[in-house]
Amino acid sequence: MKKHTIWMVLLLVSLSSFAQQGLLQTPPKNWFNLDPVENKVNGVSTEKAYELLKGKTSQKVIVAVIDSGIDIEHEDLKDVIWTNPGEIPNNGIDDDNNGYIDDVHGWNFIGGKDGRNVGKDSYEVTRYYKILSDKYEGKELKDIDKKDKEEFITWQKVKSEFEEAHTKAQMEFEQYGSLARQIERFNKLFEAYMDVEEVTVATLSEIESDDAVIDLGKNYMIQILQSIDEEMSLDSVLVLINMDLAEMEANAKYSYSLEYDAREIVGDDPNNLSEKGYGNNDVIGKGTDNFHGTHVAGIIAASRGNGIGTDGVANNVSIMALRAVPDGDERDKDVANAIRYAVDNGAKIINMSFGKAYSPNLQYVYDAIEYANSKGVLLVHAAGNSGEDIDEANNFPNDKFGKNGDWDNWIEVGASSWGSDGQFVGSFSNYGDKTVDLFAPGVAIYSTAPNNGYQDAQGTSMASPVTAGVAAMLLSYFPDLTAEQLKDILMKSVRKLDGIKVTKPGTFNQEVNFSKLSKSGGIINAYEAVKMAESMKVGKKK
Repeated sequence: MKKHTIWMVLLLVSLSSFAQQGLLQTPPKNWFNLDPVENKVNGVSTEKAYELLKGKTSQKVIVAVIDSGIDIEHEDLKDVIWTNPGEIPNNGIDDDNNGYIDDVHGWNFIGGKDGRNVGKDSYEVTRYYKILSDKYEGKELKDIDKKDKEEFITWQKVKSEFEEAHTKAQMEFEQYGSLARQIERFNKLFEAYMDVEEVTVATLSEIESDDAVIDLGKNYMIQILQSIDEEMSLDSVLVLINMDLAEMEANAKYSYSLEYDAREIVGDDPNNLSEKGYGNNDVIGKGTDNFHGTHVAGIIAASRGNGIGTDGVANNVSIMALRAVPDGDERDKDVANAIRYAVDNGAKIINMSFGKAYSPNLQYVYDAIEYANSKGVLLVHAAGNSGEDIDEANNFPNDKFGKNGDWDNWIEVGASSWGSDGQFVGSFSNYGDKTVDLFAPGVAIYSTAPNNGYQDAQGTSMASPVTAGVAAMLLSYFPDLTAEQLKDILMKSVRKLDGIKVTKPGTFNQEVNFSKLSKSGGIINAYEAVKMAESMKVGKKK
């Protein structure tokens, strides 16, 4: 779930204060591609790796991005977007007989044949609650058949989580709505009362009045402004609160709504998991928010050396756009079918910057991952942003319950930071020395945004494509590497931070050795990975 804008503003104000005291630095915009020794930031040494690769030939690698949609017309992405060689654009025919009509640049699994697209969807806990309530509502454990007892226990957990979240969503929406209306009312009152264009702490402090309403409003508005930023105006605060309100409204109307059904737009049969051809070919996701997927794609493959925007990690890749992630929780059916589409259409690496706490059709997703494994396709997955130990908590999909509990073709990625004054890990990042494989840059990552834009973002959603980009770089220059060898190289070539203590994600002051947050104990490093891949190549020739 997203953090509300007001609280993010408070965090940014706090960080700004620290920066002014010299306790934090602002990293270079391309810091994730830079070198720890030469550039003094915890990047992955991409540029240094390319110095090592200079003069070597590479071949194009297809990287599938399963996400919210990608602005394939972006100035820094349009030259790296995959085009299906077997499909004639917009002729209404499935030319390559793969089950998808006019899938020129990928496929949109959350679109309808009428051109509409799913923007918002419910959370999985809501959908799971709805499914299980028909079966278990009003029943007790003693009434349940032995074969259903495990599911009933899950139902009890789902019921508790959903009902608490649903009530909170409704309450927050009502309370914030009331707050927004009060601020708007007082803002108009004081603008007129003082004949000013902006109402701030400074202007409010000048008011002297015996009127109880004026005095109450003055003190109330000063308190609100001081709790956020004394320099802000009430107009600015209203903008932030209305952004929060929009998110809360979405939670109340979509995320926790038992009535809302996004699949009415898609028009598929939700019970037919292996259904092909549902959705549409609008991989941009017109009319919806495709920032997330556009940003992820740029981290992997924004055109390098073109003098504009930013440089992605990999220099010879094609991005296959697969839209399956709404504003809400992705569905198991769409994730599994997107994985299968990617594998069947030539992708060798799949980036998956999403996750959720429940997965009702988990086996179908696992079957797709096993299928990818059988075809030698590497899957890179974001560990999640809840500051949790996912050795214990769930962030689906994951490889905890695979055939062997640890797939050779699966990499789980936590988010590291640029490393100023010991800040080596994203405070939000999930971790786990049994489940998370390695860390990669995921804080203040500058990449592509829709409509030829560029923007910072943070999350394990950004760390995953950094890793996918390094994997793509290796496979491009060393095409004989298997998915298992790719993972092995990336794990063994990490830059370890032995002895470095960091604040444990999800806590304020609890320290832990960085090496204990993942299996590898380190941060991915492209330069060392290239050196290791080269040594393996030499070894094969002997």
